[in-house]
Amino acid sequence: MNGTLTMLLPLVILLAVMYFLLIRPQKKREKEINAMRRGIQVGDEIITIGGICGKIVKTKEESLVIQVGADKVKFEIMRWAVSKVVEESKRPAAKAKEEVEEIEETEEVKPAKPKRMKKAAPAQEETIEAEATEEVGETEESAEATEEK
Repeated sequence: MNGTLTMLLPLVILLAVMYFLLIRPQKKREKEINAMRRGIQVGDEIITIGGICGKIVKTKEESLVIQVGADKVKFEIMRWAVSKVVEESKRPAAKAKEEVEEIEETEEVKPAKPKRMKKAAPAQEETIEAEATEEVGETEESAEATEEK
Protein backbone atom coordinates (compact mmCIF):
# COMPACT_ATOMS: atom_id res chain seq x y z
CA MET A 1 0.00 0.00 0.00
CA ASN A 2 2.80 2.37 0.96
CA GLY A 3 4.74 1.56 -2.23
CA THR A 4 1.70 2.26 -4.44
CA LEU A 5 1.17 5.62 -2.76
CA THR A 6 4.77 6.64 -3.32
CA MET A 7 4.49 5.69 -7.00
CA LEU A 8 1.25 7.64 -7.56
CA LEU A 9 2.23 10.73 -5.53
CA PRO A 10 4.69 12.15 -8.15
CA LEU A 11 2.11 11.59 -10.88
CA VAL A 12 -0.61 13.44 -8.92
CA ILE A 13 1.80 16.29 -8.14
CA LEU A 14 2.78 16.49 -11.81
CA LEU A 15 -0.88 16.70 -12.88
CA ALA A 16 -1.57 19.44 -10.30
CA VAL A 17 1.44 21.46 -11.46
CA MET A 18 0.38 21.07 -15.10
CA TYR A 19 -3.12 22.29 -14.25
CA PHE A 20 -1.94 25.39 -12.38
CA LEU A 21 0.84 26.30 -14.84
CA LEU A 22 -0.80 25.52 -18.20
CA ILE A 23 -4.52 24.85 -18.18
CA ARG A 24 -5.76 27.47 -15.70
CA PRO A 25 -3.90 30.47 -17.23
CA GLN A 26 -5.06 29.42 -20.71
CA LYS A 27 -8.71 29.35 -19.59
CA LYS A 28 -8.28 32.76 -17.95
CA ARG A 29 -6.80 34.23 -21.16
CA GLU A 30 -9.62 32.68 -23.19
CA LYS A 31 -12.26 34.28 -20.93
CA GLU A 32 -10.59 37.71 -21.31
CA ILE A 33 -10.48 37.39 -25.10
CA ASN A 34 -14.13 36.33 -25.28
CA ALA A 35 -15.12 39.29 -23.07
CA MET A 36 -13.16 41.64 -25.34
CA ARG A 37 -14.86 40.22 -28.44
CA ARG A 38 -18.32 40.50 -26.85
CA GLY A 39 -17.60 44.12 -25.86
CA ILE A 40 -16.75 45.30 -29.37
CA GLN A 41 -18.95 48.16 -30.52
CA VAL A 42 -19.35 50.46 -33.51
CA GLY A 43 -16.45 52.88 -33.83
CA ASP A 44 -13.78 50.63 -32.30
CA GLU A 45 -10.55 50.23 -34.25
CA ILE A 46 -9.42 46.60 -34.37
CA ILE A 47 -6.74 44.32 -35.75
CA THR A 48 -7.80 40.93 -37.08
CA ILE A 49 -5.86 37.69 -36.65
CA GLY A 50 -4.78 38.12 -40.28
CA GLY A 51 -3.28 41.54 -39.56
CA ILE A 52 -5.98 43.68 -41.19
CA CYS A 53 -6.57 46.98 -39.38
CA GLY A 54 -10.03 48.52 -39.59
CA LYS A 55 -12.86 50.37 -37.91
CA ILE A 56 -16.12 48.69 -36.89
CA VAL A 57 -19.05 50.03 -38.91
CA LYS A 58 -21.75 47.51 -38.02
CA THR A 59 -22.10 44.67 -35.52
CA LYS A 60 -24.16 41.53 -35.90
CA GLU A 61 -24.68 38.45 -33.73
CA GLU A 62 -21.62 36.49 -34.89
CA SER A 63 -20.00 38.86 -37.37
CA LEU A 64 -18.76 42.43 -37.78
CA VAL A 65 -18.58 44.78 -40.74
CA ILE A 66 -15.30 46.68 -40.79
CA GLN A 67 -14.13 49.62 -42.88
CA VAL A 68 -10.57 49.44 -44.15
CA GLY A 69 -8.17 51.77 -45.96
CA ALA A 70 -8.40 55.12 -47.68
CA ASP A 71 -11.00 53.81 -50.12
CA LYS A 72 -13.20 52.93 -47.13
CA VAL A 73 -13.77 49.38 -48.33
CA LYS A 74 -16.24 47.51 -46.12
CA PHE A 75 -16.27 43.80 -45.56
CA GLU A 76 -17.65 41.32 -43.08
CA ILE A 77 -15.55 39.27 -40.68
CA MET A 78 -16.44 36.84 -37.92
CA ARG A 79 -16.14 37.96 -34.29
CA TRP A 80 -13.62 35.22 -33.52
CA ALA A 81 -11.26 36.75 -36.13
CA VAL A 82 -10.61 39.84 -33.97
CA SER A 83 -7.14 39.75 -32.47
CA LYS A 84 -7.25 42.94 -30.41
CA VAL A 85 -8.98 46.29 -30.03
CA VAL A 86 -6.53 49.09 -30.80
CA GLU A 87 -8.73 52.06 -29.93
CA GLU A 88 -12.16 51.92 -28.32
CA SER A 89 -14.89 54.27 -29.46
CA LYS A 90 -15.80 57.24 -27.30
CA ARG A 91 -19.53 56.44 -27.19
CA PRO A 92 -21.20 54.31 -24.53
CA ALA A 93 -22.20 50.84 -25.69
CA ALA A 94 -25.97 51.27 -25.21
CA LYS A 95 -26.09 54.48 -27.24
CA ALA A 96 -23.98 52.96 -30.00
CA LYS A 97 -26.38 50.00 -30.34
CA GLU A 98 -29.36 52.35 -30.66
CA GLU A 99 -27.63 54.35 -33.39
CA VAL A 100 -26.70 51.18 -35.28
CA GLU A 101 -30.30 49.97 -35.16
CA GLU A 102 -31.53 53.35 -36.46
CA ILE A 103 -29.00 53.24 -39.30
CA GLU A 104 -29.99 49.67 -40.19
CA GLU A 105 -33.67 50.62 -40.33
CA THR A 106 -33.11 53.63 -42.60
CA GLU A 107 -30.46 52.01 -44.76
CA GLU A 108 -31.68 50.38 -47.97
CA VAL A 109 -29.75 47.37 -49.16
CA LYS A 110 -28.61 47.83 -52.75
CA PRO A 111 -27.24 44.88 -54.68
CA ALA A 112 -23.56 45.32 -55.34
CA LYS A 113 -22.70 45.47 -59.00
CA PRO A 114 -19.20 45.55 -60.43
CA LYS A 115 -18.17 48.85 -61.98
CA ARG A 116 -17.60 48.78 -65.71
CA MET A 117 -14.61 50.36 -67.32
CA LYS A 118 -15.32 53.19 -69.73
CA LYS A 119 -14.15 52.73 -73.29
CA ALA A 120 -11.66 55.26 -74.56
CA ALA A 121 -13.01 57.62 -77.21
CA PRO A 122 -11.90 56.72 -80.77
CA ALA A 123 -10.06 60.06 -81.13
CA GLN A 124 -8.07 59.31 -77.99
CA GLU A 125 -7.16 55.85 -79.24
CA GLU A 126 -5.85 57.28 -82.53
CA THR A 127 -3.68 59.85 -80.76
CA ILE A 128 -2.30 57.20 -78.42
CA GLU A 129 -1.44 54.97 -81.39
CA ALA A 130 0.13 57.91 -83.27
CA GLU A 131 2.28 58.80 -80.27
CA ALA A 132 3.41 55.18 -79.98
CA THR A 133 4.43 55.03 -83.65
CA GLU A 134 6.29 58.35 -83.35
CA GLU A 135 8.25 57.00 -80.39
CA VAL A 136 9.14 53.86 -82.35
CA GLY A 137 10.25 56.03 -85.30
CA GLU A 138 12.43 58.16 -83.03
CA THR A 139 14.14 55.14 -81.53
CA GLU A 140 14.82 53.71 -85.01
CA GLU A 141 16.36 57.03 -86.14
CA SER A 142 18.62 57.18 -83.08
CA ALA A 143 19.67 53.57 -83.68
CA GLU A 144 20.57 54.37 -87.32
CA ALA A 145 22.54 57.45 -86.21
CA THR A 146 24.61 55.39 -83.78
CA GLU A 147 25.30 52.76 -86.46
CA GLU A 148 26.56 55.43 -88.91
CA LYS A 149 29.08 56.74 -86.36
